[in-house]
Amino acid sequence: TNDNNLRHRHLESCRGNRDRMNMKAMRSINAFLVVLVLAAFPCGDAAAKIKRVKAGKEYNEKDPVHIVVNKIGPFNNPTETYRYYSLPFCHEHSTKEEEKEAAAKEDVDLPDHNNEKQKAAMRHKQRLGESIVGDRRESSPYDIAFKSSVEWRLLCKKQLTAEEVTKFKEVIHKDYFFEMFIEDLPMWGYVGDAENEDIILGETQGSHTFLFPHLKFHIGYNKNQIVSAKVTTDVNRKIDITHAQPTNVEFSYSVEFKEVDLPWKKRMTQYSESRFLPSSFEIHWLSIINSFVLVLLLTAFLTIILLRVLKNDFSRYMELDDDAMDEEESGWKLIHGDVFRFPEYPTIFCAALGVGNQLIVLTFCHLALALSGLISTTRRGSLLAGVVVLYCLTSVVAGYTAIRMYRKMGGKNWVKCILLTAGIFPAPIVLVFMWVNSLAIAHGSTSALPFTAILTITALYTLLAFPLTVFGGILAKNYASPEFNAPTRTTKVAREIPTEIPWYRGRPFQVLIAGFLPFSAIYIELHYIFASIWGHQIYTLFGILMLAFILLIIVTSFITVALLYFQLAREDHRWWWAAYVNGGMTGLFIYLYSFYYYFHRSGMSGLLQTSFYFGYMGVVSFAFFLMLGSAGFQFSLLFVKYIYSRVKCD
Repeated sequence: TNDNNLRHRHLESCRGNRDRMNMKAMRSINAFLVVLVLAAFPCGDAAAKIKRVKAGKEYNEKDPVHIVVNKIGPFNNPTETYRYYSLPFCHEHSTKEEEKEAAAKEDVDLPDHNNEKQKAAMRHKQRLGESIVGDRRESSPYDIAFKSSVEWRLLCKKQLTAEEVTKFKEVIHKDYFFEMFIEDLPMWGYVGDAENEDIILGETQGSHTFLFPHLKFHIGYNKNQIVSAKVTTDVNRKIDITHAQPTNVEFSYSVEFKEVDLPWKKRMTQYSESRFLPSSFEIHWLSIINSFVLVLLLTAFLTIILLRVLKNDFSRYMELDDDAMDEEESGWKLIHGDVFRFPEYPTIFCAALGVGNQLIVLTFCHLALALSGLISTTRRGSLLAGVVVLYCLTSVVAGYTAIRMYRKMGGKNWVKCILLTAGIFPAPIVLVFMWVNSLAIAHGSTSALPFTAILTITALYTLLAFPLTVFGGILAKNYASPEFNAPTRTTKVAREIPTEIPWYRGRPFQVLIAGFLPFSAIYIELHYIFASIWGHQIYTLFGILMLAFILLIIVTSFITVALLYFQLAREDHRWWWAAYVNGGMTGLFIYLYSFYYYFHRSGMSGLLQTSFYFGYMGVVSFAFFLMLGSAGFQFSLLFVKYIYSRVKCD
């Protein structure tokens, strides 16, 4: 009885300990979820954030029009941006007494509206895409009323210290510009200007540095909606800050409202027309047509040659009888027992193939959505946010195609393959991001991604992309056919590969040709894309971009197949990785071109901008390597299966 009681107490104690452990685990999980929710929706700062003014708002006369300030930065370094109020601009509007005194001195009339003046430097709520591109929108003290033009008005009087003047002087010499918004309409202007400055030596004797304290807002409206916005500086009101001494500055502004015949839905066309089309549109079209003609001629040339060569090969092999076959058999038919021997490192190969297929689907979907207007091409950051969401949604393609090929190769450890598929592309992105984001934080730049944006992207990957990758893998494991269906049997012992080959049939020359020819087809279009991503141009020709991408895949596939034929003809059966690498070599050429663009076509400089540029161009080039490698390999596989199914093999 005593033993039973002890045993019963022991069981009760164990059960109690287990219950307590479960309770602690549940509390930990609940606490973690609370932290996630609080991080995603912070109540302290978020409560103070201002709700954005919805684009297309209908105004009544004298309604307040809010000027939203965003960021400043060097014109040549589009990624190196900082908060607008990192410079000592006005945080509060001048008082009525100060305005009356200044208006009397300037001999101007004050506006007759009495709108409540807004505090400056109050953060605005932002979308994910805006945070990714480095926007940090804040309120400003400008007091503007709809349809109320102002000839001149005092914003504030500031006594700038020597340190503040020096700060202004430094940013002016680096060509800093600022960005503001009215609704979703961006405006740009320079902080100041330097005169008689030496291009190489910089500031010299006789040079002057001027601050622009006066801004003029040109606002166009159609009926009761704002459809255009522009800001200019007044060179007649500039202040000399050459000697970096304490200076009294009167920051001021003027407003001009003008009715324009521009529909609200077409308000963004003015940016593309004013910045892009007039100077380069005709040249752009002619260049693209020239590239397309060259691509079509190249494709037709390769097709005709390949078909004629294959026709001759088929005729020769079909005419030989069994006795003469052993004597005459040469070229690609000789390796029929080795050509379907699976490659080394099949797990990595299948993972790269799956992610490449995913990126191809992602690119087509993204371009189609941009062409259809479902993704706004003019809204700040919408294209990047679309890429993030589409990557998560298309992850099922990567999981399915990777495991499907892995099973055909006879792979057993499908879990390892699916994990590699889920991480082969995000891993380099995370490494690059950790480096550039740390640099941005150290520099105090707005390019550093906010914690909430990082949490959002992490949650999207963890809760959407990764599960969909696993789901695609499970679908392939359970429903995809594991049969490879090779037209020839694979021998047990691999055939020896000839080592003495001409230089023009070697791997270095093949790799050069495989990357250069497809790259030449997109070279001109690539320049405009670079100018849009790493400059201040707005890219709008997504129809041409879709056509260029299709032609790129076609040319890459044809070049890969042509080089594969020459490889098989020299009796080299290790074509799997060779076809993938040949297809993906255009990605390497794109990365090499990024060096040319950086040093010869842009004015970018500094550690922060250089790290962002080369880091993320490396990621983009790797994405092209995966995409084009997958396309090239899959066309090559179809080609190999076709030619070996047409000839008699023992």
